[in-house]
Amino acid sequence: MKYLLLLSQTHMQFRLAELTALAQLENIAVDLSSHDESSPFMIVELENDEAAKKLIRRSVLAKSIYELWGGPAASMEELHEQIKTQTSQLWPKYATDSFKFEIIGYQSSRPKEEFIKMVEGFSYMDFKGKIKMKSPDHVFTILEDYRVIGQNPEPAPARIFFGRHIANSNRSAMDTFDLKKRKYIGTTSFDAELSLLTCNLAHVKRNGLMYDPFAGTGSFLVAAAAFGALTVGSDIDVRMIRGKGKGCDIPANFKQYNSVNRLLDVLAVDFTNNSFRKGLKFDSIVCDPPYGVREGLKVLGVREEDVEKKKHLETTLVDGQLAHTRRDYIPPKKPFEFGKMMDALLSFSAERLVEDGRLAFWMPTANQDYTDAEIPLHEDLELICNCVQDFNQWSRRCLVYRRRKEGDKGELRKTEGGKAEDFRVKYFKGFKNE
Repeated sequence: MKYLLLLSQTHMQFRLAELTALAQLENIAVDLSSHDESSPFMIVELENDEAAKKLIRRSVLAKSIYELWGGPAASMEELHEQIKTQTSQLWPKYATDSFKFEIIGYQSSRPKEEFIKMVEGFSYMDFKGKIKMKSPDHVFTILEDYRVIGQNPEPAPARIFFGRHIANSNRSAMDTFDLKKRKYIGTTSFDAELSLLTCNLAHVKRNGLMYDPFAGTGSFLVAAAAFGALTVGSDIDVRMIRGKGKGCDIPANFKQYNSVNRLLDVLAVDFTNNSFRKGLKFDSIVCDPPYGVREGLKVLGVREEDVEKKKHLETTLVDGQLAHTRRDYIPPKKPFEFGKMMDALLSFSAERLVEDGRLAFWMPTANQDYTDAEIPLHEDLELICNCVQDFNQWSRRCLVYRRRKEGDKGELRKTEGGKAEDFRVKYFKGFKNE
């Protein structure tokens, strides 16, 4: 059965990756090869309405899905001929149910008077049910695709579709989790759309255990909880974990979204020296590692050259007790290389993910000299997604890996240290051409 997907025209490079991930998560067979980044419309074959609902119920880059009754057509006359030829057997099924018609135009729209005339043209279907503008049994939709020449749309649509509305996506969650409405945020808080999208790519699922090792203010934790996951977060910066006072911390965000029971804990931890018990496995790991632009990249410790400082810290007494053994002790931190952090993240994920579990994280790259060699690989992880958010001279890449089955080995490739460490320098120099 043919269905029509209406897609968002934001983050177009991520749309196919998200739909593929959701189809795999829901175990839905679907051919997505007709996807076109330049168009918000995509026709797919699905088993039934239930499969259509499952495909987009979590999606944030799809808008809605329709049972396709006609289209693409170049005119209303052609569309009516297609509908009569392809779907006349369906009309009696909806003849006595309440219904309404609506129209959706991409890049242009029609006056209300024209729309009313268009609806009258469907009288041959002989629907006898009550017309209800609110909560009808069925919504029949005309979708028009206009071409734009210069800055003006053409007077008539290039393509017209007609279908029965099946379901809307999860795109409304973007408004629910909008950072502007959130109690606790910071300079590194990830926006709602990309947080939810990343969790979809990572197959974050109900009652699965999700971990964010660089939690910050908890954007990914909140998004994962929205999908029903049990969440654990950590951050080396104890100020992030403590928040800004009562009612302005990570637990306050969970309380705001009625998902407190989905937050297991947030810890002040150096990720490279984590304190999780041996054998603890996660279903998904989702994060945005620091890369030294808006925040420093550090781990616990003292620079090797600061030998005297290290000796002093180890022997300092407070009220007769070694300072580093006190509960209020704040340990020193030292800079850490971005490339080493990427490799540590992959090694940790290879050890701690369940089979088929997913790691999803964001990594910056400079556009002028990017090569695939910058992307780290681990022999126990399969790279399944490398999607790009372009900022002109640099990009942020969402990398998604799947934990391989035991004994199934792939390529091992460390992060190109020079490229990774040069990014921060190039960022502040303005990515000048060499």
